[in-house]
Amino acid sequence: MSLVHEIDYGTPAPRTDKMVTLTIDGMEVSVREGTSIMRAAMEMGTQIPKLCATDSLDAFGSCRLCLVEIEGRNGTPASCTTPVAPGMKVHTQTARLAQLRKGVMELYISDHPLDCLTCAANGDCELQDMAGAVGLREVRYGMEGANHFAPASELTLPKDESNPYFTYDPSKCIVCNRCVRACEEVQGTFALTISGRGFDSRVSAGQSEAFLTSECVSCGACVQACPTATLSEKRLIEIGTPEHSVVTTCAYCGVGCTFKAEMRGEEVVRMVPWKDGKANRGHSCVKGRFAWGYATHQDRVLNPMIRAKVTDPWREVTWEEAIAHTASELKRIQDAYGRKSVGGITSSRCTNEEAYLVQKLIRAGFGTNNVDTCARVCHSPTGYGLNQAFGTSAGTQDFDSVEDSDVILIIGANPTDGHPVFGSRMKKRLREGAKLIVVDPRRIDLVRSAHIKADFHLPLQPGTNVAVVTSLAHVVVTEGLVNEEYVRQYCDWDEFQDWAEFVADQRHSPEEVEKLSGVPAELIRGAARLYATGGNAAIYYGLGVTEHSQGSTTVMAIANLAMATGNIGRRGVGVNPLRGQNNVQGSCDMGSFPHELPGYRHISDDATRATFEAMWGRPLDPEPGLRIPNMLDSAVDGTFKAIYIQGEDILQSDPDTHHVAAGLAAMELVIVQDLFLNETANYAHVFLPGCTFLEKDGTFTNAERRIQLVRKVMAPKNGYGDWEVTQMLAQAIGLDWTYTHPSQVMDEIAALTPTFAGVSFKKLDEMGSVQWPCNDANPEGMPIMHINGFARGKGKFVVTEYVPTDERSGARFPLLLTTGRILSQYNVGAQTRRTENSVWHPEDVLEIHPHDAEQRGVREGDWVRIDSRAGSTTLRAEITDRVAPGVVYTTFHHPGTQANVVTTDFSDWATNCPEFKVTAVQISRSNGPSEWQEDYDAFARQSRRIAVAAE
Repeated sequence: MSLVHEIDYGTPAPRTDKMVTLTIDGMEVSVREGTSIMRAAMEMGTQIPKLCATDSLDAFGSCRLCLVEIEGRNGTPASCTTPVAPGMKVHTQTARLAQLRKGVMELYISDHPLDCLTCAANGDCELQDMAGAVGLREVRYGMEGANHFAPASELTLPKDESNPYFTYDPSKCIVCNRCVRACEEVQGTFALTISGRGFDSRVSAGQSEAFLTSECVSCGACVQACPTATLSEKRLIEIGTPEHSVVTTCAYCGVGCTFKAEMRGEEVVRMVPWKDGKANRGHSCVKGRFAWGYATHQDRVLNPMIRAKVTDPWREVTWEEAIAHTASELKRIQDAYGRKSVGGITSSRCTNEEAYLVQKLIRAGFGTNNVDTCARVCHSPTGYGLNQAFGTSAGTQDFDSVEDSDVILIIGANPTDGHPVFGSRMKKRLREGAKLIVVDPRRIDLVRSAHIKADFHLPLQPGTNVAVVTSLAHVVVTEGLVNEEYVRQYCDWDEFQDWAEFVADQRHSPEEVEKLSGVPAELIRGAARLYATGGNAAIYYGLGVTEHSQGSTTVMAIANLAMATGNIGRRGVGVNPLRGQNNVQGSCDMGSFPHELPGYRHISDDATRATFEAMWGRPLDPEPGLRIPNMLDSAVDGTFKAIYIQGEDILQSDPDTHHVAAGLAAMELVIVQDLFLNETANYAHVFLPGCTFLEKDGTFTNAERRIQLVRKVMAPKNGYGDWEVTQMLAQAIGLDWTYTHPSQVMDEIAALTPTFAGVSFKKLDEMGSVQWPCNDANPEGMPIMHINGFARGKGKFVVTEYVPTDERSGARFPLLLTTGRILSQYNVGAQTRRTENSVWHPEDVLEIHPHDAEQRGVREGDWVRIDSRAGSTTLRAEITDRVAPGVVYTTFHHPGTQANVVTTDFSDWATNCPEFKVTAVQISRSNGPSEWQEDYDAFARQSRRIAVAAE
């Protein structure tokens, strides 16, 4: 194995198909119009020396190393800033150029410490490489005089080691501006600048602040851009230079970033975003780039454990005993209570192959359709709503599509926190001139941040999404903004007319909806006009749409709006759900819902079921099984007795914690397969150790339907891959499974699932990724869906009547609580809390408006109690005007808070997706953690005891 090397062409590729022919060093070459001379030379294999240039950033032209000569022109222009021209004749290596480059390099080296042998960048330093490339053998100027590296120099600054993941050593900075430009152009945070003038110039975080306390979001773009050791990963300094690398896919959010895991042996040195990754295009966030240390955290459980009662300590056993015991208990329970008394939950953190095998185990092995997945509590309304409107249960675009958007409408999503890499791409398009509409009760960063300002922010009352989106449609219809040509050609015209009559009703006017939503009518009208007339308009939405009692209705309302304006079926437009977990799209694709087999085909369809029965060799139940809430209800009722949970923590992530706990406590067998003893494991009887994404082969499917390979970079520390554990359990209950590699599982998926028919590990290895559907009709996948019509035939308009939620504020609970995520943490925090990311978010806090805080005597940092109809908990207050009066907000990353203790069991009418985003609460001052929190902490500590093996 060796390091995966990527070619740096120096400047970005232009977006044009027009070609230009020129001559470089006597060789004729044809490149795209607008290509820099530097890139053109590199495309033909000639590397022009450079320091300030890299192909992820716009040309800058400051280092003066990349000088060239052009026949017929005076001077020596910089090749990075000079575009090619027809017939141009360029010389990249002459005696004159060699002398100039040596002189420039001498100046750089004269103010640079010569500690190359002990430097962390030794062997991976562009300054070192370029010194060799220009033939520098001596420095005439000496090292005396003013400099930035000598300990006694007044210009020398101390190393900044405040950031937990990287260091900043000003003495090694060559002021190439690459880090500053990366922060601006790629990340869009503008946290770095060049302070001082002339010889006093240096990189500065904020106003000469420490990196940790500055606006830096630790995405790693500056570290990646740095050509020296000025910005270096601490792991690189500690471990040394990596010696081989493996390309794999991140296991955090639904963006699906591709990384090079750079290794020494089986130790990860660093994760470097891969330029050829089609989802992230070489960028990363703090989680994917740095927060992978949980894989070797001391809390990780590596041995199987069993116990008779949840009050007993855990007993470590062999894999053989654990699997045999689990299989025996499942058989006992089904014999005693019936076939449908058991079920399971697939994981959106695991691979497609692993999710497929779990649902196959439950259907073919357990003999029941009692299978569900975490999408139940996040994007199940997306699956239902988009399938109704378009005929598919997924987003319509690839991420590159945003580069052609003229208007971006964000509803109930916070891309810069929840999907930060795509959020950065979105910000770049907005800086280029695209217009922005944000529909969110909270003032997210995109409403107003560096060089970004929303044209319209609609701060609606939580729970009024349907009313507001329908009101947007009212403006479109009543003001004649419908794209009638598109609707007549691609949609059901009769259904459209019924819908248009419905939305045109005066009760849906912005003036009437203002009374419900609190959004001024002129903002709704302005936003609707901009969306309908501003050019290519794209909608991106998140859990702020789906996690409502009318989540499915809102998804259909969004689809209605897009179809009515013709914003479907080309680049720059579309309806795009931003998926929360790395494989939540894939787990749904793999048949993880109780009513659907892989490929979203209903279990009651005889022909579909017969296909699976023939392949699996087992009869399948034609009746849909239980959803997660139904499993818990049935457990409390005494009819559901055992559950197999792979990679989910439903006690922390699902609503109404008391009810979840009651359901788990009522079961006789709870099997948890995970990395750590999570909150759900407090009620488990069997614990099967899981493995991380670094330890497995398989595939993830991201939010844009992109299927990507996950490649094993180290052996499973628990001894087995997750798919192997599921297979061992399947064999123990009598199934004849003989898979030897996940690629065989994907082959089976492809044989059974029309949208995956053309997918194989071989194709993914060759192409890098594909977007389903991938089959004979679309052998290389389909980046943009519904180009010449919808998958269902004609697009379906659905009447979306607004029905107020039953969860309403009143005298007893006057405030509305809504929940979400924060950049540094992920989901229930099981992974990120076991990394240095907790430096930025050590605990969940409650955001409360200054007016509401003043009324209750709450000050910044005070302990406050949240009470709802379901329960109560306490946490500290953060006073901010990001939330409107009457609305409070918190995250759910820390189990000590247990935010879902207060959320209720209200849910979406179609899918049972919980109404996380609307909970009526009261806030009062508190003295610290509640009695319930203290009792729960004591219970959790007792439940996690592991018995010491006898000598």
